[in-house]
Amino acid sequence: MKIPFSPDQILQRMRFENPWWETGGIEEYYSQLTRRAYYLRLFSLIGDRSVQRALILMGPRRVGKTVLLFHCIQGLIEQGINPQKICYLSVETPIYNGISLEELLQFYLAASGNSADSELFLIFDEIQYLKNWELHLKSLVDSYKKIKFIVSGSAAAALKLKSTESGAGRFTDFILPPLTFQEYLQLKKIDISITEDVERSSAHEEQLFYTTNDIKKLNEHFIDYINFGGYPEVSLSTTIQSDPGRYIRNDIIDKVLMRDLPLLYGIEDIQELNSLFTYIAYNTGCEMSLESIASSSGVSKNTIKKYISYLQAAFLITIVNRVDQNGKKFKRANFFKIYLTNPSLRCALFSPIKDGDPLMGNLVETAIFSQWQHSIYPLYYARWQNGEVDIVFLDAEQKPKWIVEIKWSNKSISDHNRLKNLIHFGHLHEMKSATITTIDESTRGEINDILFDFIPSSLYCYTVGKNLILYKNSPGNQ
Repeated sequence: MKIPFSPDQILQRMRFENPWWETGGIEEYYSQLTRRAYYLRLFSLIGDRSVQRALILMGPRRVGKTVLLFHCIQGLIEQGINPQKICYLSVETPIYNGISLEELLQFYLAASGNSADSELFLIFDEIQYLKNWELHLKSLVDSYKKIKFIVSGSAAAALKLKSTESGAGRFTDFILPPLTFQEYLQLKKIDISITEDVERSSAHEEQLFYTTNDIKKLNEHFIDYINFGGYPEVSLSTTIQSDPGRYIRNDIIDKVLMRDLPLLYGIEDIQELNSLFTYIAYNTGCEMSLESIASSSGVSKNTIKKYISYLQAAFLITIVNRVDQNGKKFKRANFFKIYLTNPSLRCALFSPIKDGDPLMGNLVETAIFSQWQHSIYPLYYARWQNGEVDIVFLDAEQKPKWIVEIKWSNKSISDHNRLKNLIHFGHLHEMKSATITTIDESTRGEINDILFDFIPSSLYCYTVGKNLILYKNSPGNQ
């Protein structure tokens, strides 16, 4: 039964949610938190009025979307925007239940004294709690030309589906991924010297590379990142780290698998979905097929295919497709690799890993792939009868441009037989260089006419995440 709240009660709640109308700034708790590296990119989109579009902030649960919004509010105020021209509303608040977005807008105008033809910023958080939100939002975008609408929500699958279906030409999606390794170190204020590797940077086009004088310490933090690093709250709390399963499973995984996805897609067999996700999490980084999963799980291939698409939409997993030794895609993607979008999901479901764990290689690979989530370029892996290459990047002409082999081992530096797959693939495509990761050794050298760059996995993971941030935040990439 809907409780009839009075207009005064609604206005009072709005003033409570927007303390900057009186204080001129966000609460100290939020202002003291470190801004994520993705802040600049999101902030530039919020301030961009060259196109009449709403901004949809989406991503997995607990990656810091609401905090990022508050940091953007503070950024607008610092730029001289009148605080009363910025409104934040959490749609899940019970007092707003049953109120349309346009009605909330009218309440805001009444509470702030602004007019609808002013340049305003209106933020709707947890938007998925409003039925048909995408239709309401599309109407607002069309009707109020000077208001910048920003919406966010934790039910990422729901937002992604409805934004794609209804928001063509009206919505701009922004995906906030879990913490990159570089962000993790920054958030925890870890004191370790990481500087640009000038020699490597000069040898690669449009990329910077980094080095450190304490790779042992960096590797210790890298393993911590694999276990606990994807979520800001987990990264900063030793209490949560002592029992990550309780926090991550209950507050993140279970809410997605048992509430978000069934609510959106009408999934009835939640236990079956949960079992599939557990299977995928345990085997993150392994090559799979619908046939192999069906054989292991007893679930039909069509059902598995649907579940996988749901888990992708919820940003829990990512699919990497296969190419052959000629770099050609397969017409039917019968084989593929599935990675968790965040390696700490596996830790929560099973147990933290340590250096020397047999699964360390798969989780290092998962951590490195997780850095690429904001890249506009798809990555592939190559496999043929006698060999495999972990990462293949295809250029605009769909030809292999660079390759990477991910290892948690130093053996390939001296045992060149371990490089035969990369050498074969490199020669086939006339490639002059290749990258291979190690545990802690760094060197460069020519082997069989290919320049091999051996880089510690932790440094490579840091490099990928930081380069993507630098690229996204650079002029011309807004």
